[in-house]
Amino acid sequence: MAATTEGACELSRTAVVTGGGSGLGRAISIKLAEDGNRVAVMDVNAEGAEKVAAEITAGGGKALAVGVDVSDEVAVESGFATARDAFGPIEILVTSAAIAGFTRFDQITLDEWNRYLAVNLTGTFLCVRSALSDMVAAQWGRIVTISSAAGQQGAPRQGHYSATKGGVIAMTKTIALDYARKGITANTVPPFVIDSPLLRQQQQEGKLLPTEHLVQAIPARRLGAGEDVAAVCSFLCSDGAGYVNGQVIGVNGGAVV
Repeated sequence: MAATTEGACELSRTAVVTGGGSGLGRAISIKLAEDGNRVAVMDVNAEGAEKVAAEITAGGGKALAVGVDVSDEVAVESGFATARDAFGPIEILVTSAAIAGFTRFDQITLDEWNRYLAVNLTGTFLCVRSALSDMVAAQWGRIVTISSAAGQQGAPRQGHYSATKGGVIAMTKTIALDYARKGITANTVPPFVIDSPLLRQQQQEGKLLPTEHLVQAIPARRLGAGEDVAAVCSFLCSDGAGYVNGQVIGVNGGAVV
């Protein structure tokens, strides 16, 4: 991994990526570091965050691992304070932390429902709220929430997950409206099916169809990669995306149009 690439950000900024310890979050963390940003890799799996931060550092970038459960208000505030103390005010936030699973709607327990809300929706809220004061003070900020195609069109046996991701989309649009005049943009990226360790685990457990069947629903006829999502996040977090605000930018190979 190179610390900088052609076309990288003109300024080195402080970025926080939640869920950065694996999958999409890992790819996004690495890409933002390649763009020249200082990256706080946040994840409930502190060991995973450490590995990604070490990978970035080994490549010449600047990264810090922060173990955080995004559903815990105190932990979120402490984690953002740690990132701020190490790298300065938060200027970029990408919220990738989430849980996903499959349960028939009538079998979703209230505890399960509340857990999805706590991590996927409330966790996103807590992280955005923790970053906003720095962005308002700087009159510049980039917020990218990772939602899901399930939040746009629903998904079988994912009523809890779909509801939270639909909430993330609506919340992001509201943040965009509230803070546009302060130089802050908020956009959401809803991926479709992305190849990741979680996806492969769900396939092994029989919860998802094999890849050759999944791609039949994708006009591009391939699964997405974390790097596909990271490339879009990189642009949305740049100076050049200052007039892109409140948008839902799908990374889905044409599966949702």
